[in-house]
Amino acid sequence: MEKADTAKKYLLVCMLWIACIAQLNAQDSAAVQKDKHLKISCYAEIYYIYDFANPADHNRQDFVYAFNRHNEVNLNIGFVQAEYENNRIRGKFALMAGTYANANLAAEPGVLKNIFEANAGVKLAAQKNLWLDAGVFASHLGFEGAIGADCWTMTRSLVAEGAPYYLSGAKITYTSDNGQWLLGGLVLNGWQRIQRVPGNQTPAFGHQINYMPNEKITIGSSSFIGSDTPDSARLMRYFHSLYGQFQLTPALGLIAGLDIGAQQQRPSSRQMHVWYSPIAIVRLKPVASDWSVAARAEYYADPNEVIVATGSPNGFQTFGYSVNIDRRLGNNLLWRTELRTFQSRRDAIFTDRDNRPATGNWFIGSSLALSF
Repeated sequence: MEKADTAKKYLLVCMLWIACIAQLNAQDSAAVQKDKHLKISCYAEIYYIYDFANPADHNRQDFVYAFNRHNEVNLNIGFVQAEYENNRIRGKFALMAGTYANANLAAEPGVLKNIFEANAGVKLAAQKNLWLDAGVFASHLGFEGAIGADCWTMTRSLVAEGAPYYLSGAKITYTSDNGQWLLGGLVLNGWQRIQRVPGNQTPAFGHQINYMPNEKITIGSSSFIGSDTPDSARLMRYFHSLYGQFQLTPALGLIAGLDIGAQQQRPSSRQMHVWYSPIAIVRLKPVASDWSVAARAEYYADPNEVIVATGSPNGFQTFGYSVNIDRRLGNNLLWRTELRTFQSRRDAIFTDRDNRPATGNWFIGSSLALSF
């Protein structure tokens, strides 16, 4: 009964939020009224993955949050989103379900697990593209997000799985008049948190810089500075993500990136545990073709297990390789197939079909991503 009452209260808050947006719009001048835009969209990502380790409980590795179920047809993520923007205000509200939500938001209480985005923003300058947004929003870190159809590969890379998919707090962003620069600063509730860690009263901070000199090049730099522990045992975390996306020819594209992080070994210590992850993805997408092929090579080194816990002597030090073939079936449907492997550099952190320790893992999968 208590959970049902909480859900009702939450839905009431959402309805009030939408009503506030509508009321603000109703108060706009006739000139602004012409520019109002309300968009309702839906997205669903159905998948099947066969993990050759054949886990009995159907759960794949603990460090995998997207496409994490073995040998079953399932929903990775599905959401319905309302998005509103005019010359003064904007907002997004999206509710989701799926195995991604179950795994990635496991630490969030109650119905907060079903929030994909919930934010509102106001434009701060009439003649400049300067916005202040607050709420729950997609992470500014890295080049991959939770929506698979926006990524070059079917499954998410280790750099994405090892960094926040979502954040909550407030952010200010500025986009230059020519669209070449995006600058942002953030104040956050923590490392992938809607609700703060108990005992943590310390805000986290971040920055975002995107440079797009033309349609062929994007350079992105983003960071996080904060703590994901109670203040009584505060361990400061410093994280930076750098990537470049290049369209080398009309058909050939390249993404290269490097994530690096450091966290205090002990409270007030100057000694740090460091982890890092380089990645490269190459995609061949012939012009006017519905087919594309992508190959990925990556490495994630977290020997002190700040992000990925293995319980092994040398921690998580893993190479990853994948190849996927995509076909677009019309404007709204994307069919993808991917073969991927993880190879531990040192310890046997995986298991084989007989549940024995192994240094490698292989899987193959396919997905259908529908958007409208």
